[in-house]
Amino acid sequence: MSFYVIKIIFNNLKILLLGDNKVYLKKLKKMKKIILIICIYSAFSYGQIKTPQPSPLSIVEQVVGLTNVTIKYSRPAMRNRTIMGDLVPYGEIWRAGANANTTIEFSDDVVVGGHSLVAGKYAIFIRPGVSMWEVFFYTKTDNGGLPEKWESDAVAAVAESSVTNLSNKVESFTISIDDLNQNGAILNFKWENTQAGLELEVPTEAKTMASIKKIMEGEPKSRDYYSAAVYFRETGRDLNKAKKWIAKAIKMDDDKYWMYRQQALILIELNETEAAIAASQTSLELATKAGNQDYVRMNKKAIDEWSN
Repeated sequence: MSFYVIKIIFNNLKILLLGDNKVYLKKLKKMKKIILIICIYSAFSYGQIKTPQPSPLSIVEQVVGLTNVTIKYSRPAMRNRTIMGDLVPYGEIWRAGANANTTIEFSDDVVVGGHSLVAGKYAIFIRPGVSMWEVFFYTKTDNGGLPEKWESDAVAAVAESSVTNLSNKVESFTISIDDLNQNGAILNFKWENTQAGLELEVPTEAKTMASIKKIMEGEPKSRDYYSAAVYFRETGRDLNKAKKWIAKAIKMDDDKYWMYRQQALILIELNETEAAIAASQTSLELATKAGNQDYVRMNKKAIDEWSN
């Protein structure tokens, strides 16, 4: 709405309210000021130019085992600059990104680079060196960049990482969670031709075993027996217990080809070859009926190998 239109409206209102009604005129002037302020604010708001951020925000969310890990950081780019030893000086604490603090949050207690961290949120700072980086996990996460005053009591852990030289340049600073497995991963920092990584260990085993114990003491369902049996086989635990659980799962739900497949794998590891082949044949029949060609191939291959 233009200021000319507003002026016309108010002039007309003045005419309508004309007469010596000072109360109405006073209110009218007050309303005019308010509306003019709103219009000016709107003009500035709609007039703002939006441009890309030089260091855009990135959020990494990853489940490692049974632990949620969330990283929030801004990603500065090389833009034809020398990074390590120049833009990021060696031997000085760096904010590990740009803008607000780079943070990492764990849903469980973890071990990073051999150091224990309780569940929670941490700011990450790095002191890079030519051959080794120090990675600081800082409990105060609301700093604009580096803390105005570095507090040693706020340092939850300092982990050291050797440096790897990369053959291909990494244009934007990158934090990634790589090489995932049930019990951990690698927390990698990459920029320019440099990479540093920390081993991340999560409490999958403790959480899983506690969950199995709790469920088995209650009223486990077919899926519970199946999951527990698979976990025991994959982690090299008591195969006889796994055998018992998978049998119970199948008894409760006897038309699942994937359950017979796992039963076959458990039995073959127990050297019960004939029973393993029989379970594979049942899995093959059910998989064929369901049209799952992956399981058809796996079962045919297993039957062929175990029959010779």
